[in-house]
Amino acid sequence: MHLAKKGLRVLGVAESFRGREHSTLAGVVMRRDRIIDGFGFAEVTVGGMDATNAVISLFKDFEREDINLIMLSGCVIAWYNIIIPEEVWMETGVPVVVVTYEDSEGLEEEIGAHFPDDEGRLDVYRHLGARTARTLRTGYTVYLRSAGIDAREAGAMVEAFTLEGKIPEPLRTARLAARAVMRHRYGRR
Repeated sequence: MHLAKKGLRVLGVAESFRGREHSTLAGVVMRRDRIIDGFGFAEVTVGGMDATNAVISLFKDFEREDINLIMLSGCVIAWYNIIIPEEVWMETGVPVVVVTYEDSEGLEEEIGAHFPDDEGRLDVYRHLGARTARTLRTGYTVYLRSAGIDAREAGAMVEAFTLEGKIPEPLRTARLAARAVMRHRYGRR
């Protein structure tokens, strides 16, 4: 990918989850020069296993061929509804970078405790693989998983779209949009 290209486009996907039956996903298409070029929304089931398909559908609903990268704010969302980055990449043909913000020992124990009879969910989680730490020029460290793009390039893309702090602009904007939709649908809490 040509990072210097102004027209490079990222689809940033983030959620807003408030303990309801469904969680709202927002997708924001943002150019490298940080011009917003589109919004889309989807829902996932809280505690379900439909997040991967929701992200793929969200991407396809844009009906665009100029999206160069899908950036996800985490891949375990909506009470352990797991997005499979490899599957998103294979179904869309667009590389995927998953950004998380805290180091951890993982979620295997929590998933097992909440879903004791769901070996399939645990297998999906185990196959996500390790995250790669990347310290940004802002001084913050983020943790990345990628599919269809190597770790070095994934880190460069996150760096290119992070103005301040640790949250890349497409993900920050998508999170704000998802929260606004949740407030509109369900009122403030």
